[in-house]
Amino acid sequence: MAFLMHDEHQDSSESEHEQDSSRRRRRTSSPSQSASKKARYSPSAVEHNANSNGDSKPTSASEPLSLSILGVEPLDEFIREVADWIHGLIMSRPDLGGHVEVEGKVGLLKYKDGNHRLNYPIRVETILMGGDDHKFESNMSAAQHKHFNQLLNSLEASSRLPSHPTSPLRYTHTKLVDTFYGGDSRDGKIRVTRDEKTGEVKECMRKVRLGDLEVFSPKRHADWRISVNVEIPATHPVGTASLTRRKDRMSYSHEEFSIDLTQVNQTTSPGSPPQIMHELEVEFARPTLLMSTAATRMDPGASQRDRDAFDELVRAFVNNMRVLVRNALPP
Repeated sequence: MAFLMHDEHQDSSESEHEQDSSRRRRRTSSPSQSASKKARYSPSAVEHNANSNGDSKPTSASEPLSLSILGVEPLDEFIREVADWIHGLIMSRPDLGGHVEVEGKVGLLKYKDGNHRLNYPIRVETILMGGDDHKFESNMSAAQHKHFNQLLNSLEASSRLPSHPTSPLRYTHTKLVDTFYGGDSRDGKIRVTRDEKTGEVKECMRKVRLGDLEVFSPKRHADWRISVNVEIPATHPVGTASLTRRKDRMSYSHEEFSIDLTQVNQTTSPGSPPQIMHELEVEFARPTLLMSTAATRMDPGASQRDRDAFDELVRAFVNNMRVLVRNALPP
């Protein structure tokens, strides 16, 4: 079993007139660039002149085509929109201390007045404006969870081979218990995380949500949502927990990201029946790196490489989300 990396439905949102030299990818003669463009070819001079009335069609490939009439590839508007949105939230966040968390979750966008998936007149992956008619559910079926577990385990094993095209993945398996105390709203609750086996407190914090960005993927069996939060250390609360979540989590670390596949067993009170959920998320592994690259994104005194670093992080994050969504099974 292997990940589906490409298919015939390649959705892209490219600006037709983008001429910002600070973020353009130029044509190069390097082997890696030439290989990446091998599907784009022009007819040879002989083929081009074979029919003077202009009706000739290329029958064989010659040298790779230029990226555009300007020799550059326009910046992907989708990536830029996500990068601008994340950057705006984290750079204007309230002074609450703690650290920034940016994560993407796989799920489904549904109508609020029912349990049906959205059915908008949209053909390809699209960022939605906030609205009152829909909701995002990060839960998936047990079959989908098993499918992603098999895919990620297979990828983790193959990533250790010398022929693998990227850095190896690192796998960890943890079992944690989250208990929530106080507050009627999400931002008011304090979460205490313990190791299920030892009872050791791993974390005690309060999470403040800064914003959500929802992505509708009508060609796929799943949608996704990006959330930006601030996690603030807190003292251990007293009293009775209002919610308990047992998390059986398999984490796959790859470069600057952590991919977490989690089975959640949730109870709201001692006598209530448990609710079992399955979640898949991608998180930026180093908040300090995200913040440092965000700080230099608009710095005229920084090098071009440093100014582009934030957008490249976001590009890799979006690509990881897209790969997961495109490999989702039907619910």
